[in-house]
Amino acid sequence: MSKAYLIGNVQIDRLLLRDSDYWAEQQVRFGLGCRVRGLDADRKCAELEDGRTVAFQWCVIATGGKVRRLACPGSELEGVHYLRTVADVDAIRAGLENGGRLGVIGAGYVGLEVAAAAREMGHGVTVVEAQDRVLERVTSPIISNFFERQHRARGVEFHLGERVAGFSGDGRVSAVRLASGQEIPVDIVIVGIGIDAETTLAEKAGIACDGGVLVDEYCRTSAESVLAIGDCARHPNDFAGGLWRLESVQHAMDSAAIAADAIMDAPTEYRALPTFWSDQFDLKLQSAGLNKDADEIVVRGDVQDGPFSAIYLKEGRIISIDAINSPKDFMGARSLIVRGAVPDRTQLADVSLPLKKVACQEAAQPV
Repeated sequence: MSKAYLIGNVQIDRLLLRDSDYWAEQQVRFGLGCRVRGLDADRKCAELEDGRTVAFQWCVIATGGKVRRLACPGSELEGVHYLRTVADVDAIRAGLENGGRLGVIGAGYVGLEVAAAAREMGHGVTVVEAQDRVLERVTSPIISNFFERQHRARGVEFHLGERVAGFSGDGRVSAVRLASGQEIPVDIVIVGIGIDAETTLAEKAGIACDGGVLVDEYCRTSAESVLAIGDCARHPNDFAGGLWRLESVQHAMDSAAIAADAIMDAPTEYRALPTFWSDQFDLKLQSAGLNKDADEIVVRGDVQDGPFSAIYLKEGRIISIDAINSPKDFMGARSLIVRGAVPDRTQLADVSLPLKKVACQEAAQPV
């Protein structure tokens, strides 16, 4: 999903990874509009819905994720949208052509990015989130509070700690009904409450799955010659201290490269540092590492208006960073995280001192 495309600042051809000529030159063939009905890892073939069978030496499962859907009354009304494909964005744009009020269910990355884009288009926006703060699943209260303030200052309304009971409308959505009894008038709704790994094909093939397609450090599944990458895969991650499923563009590219190495008989272990980003209004959040086990946070910069960074530590080691409009901090912290560096706290908080010049000692054990 591109915020620039939703707003109308870029055309569809700008979203393509490569143009059609590139794929033809690389002798890559596509079977579009046709699903795989089943995968036979022993016979090394895939059965398509149209009856054809495709043989393979290697198979890469890159089925991504499927959006979580609401099952409340009115969830099937016209005007209730989910955001996953270009067709979804086109439908949302069409629904907003004549102005109107937008209801956003979920205050994660997708929800807040859509809210920001809609406000830039001049629409009224109300965000409903079941958690007590925005971005609660991915970041600290410091970052959550900052983004909530910035959105409110630009006219976004929030209902935090509220659950959706259903939607009202005669054929088309006209209001969001909260569990508290309150009704929020809307003209269109976008639901962004996360995704689950798409593992149906792998499970039918008898491939090990548990919250994702299970892979080793080389992206290999439990089936010989079958790999899995991207959002659907759950892999050993040094920075998570166990199996982890990442949903990010960077992970998709990193895991694809590991899979390609395996296919070329040059196996390389997955050791990439998790990185994420989010664009909201004129704010760019860049994150590296995983902060789930942090026991200390050091802040660099202006936490009220930015730019600033929140640096997360565990037992003295840097394990993660959230940088807001601070690309130098983001870049400087990445190497410190990989090294498991133990920084001088006073220097770490000193914005006049670049992170790459902060005095550090190396941790005895890497993250």
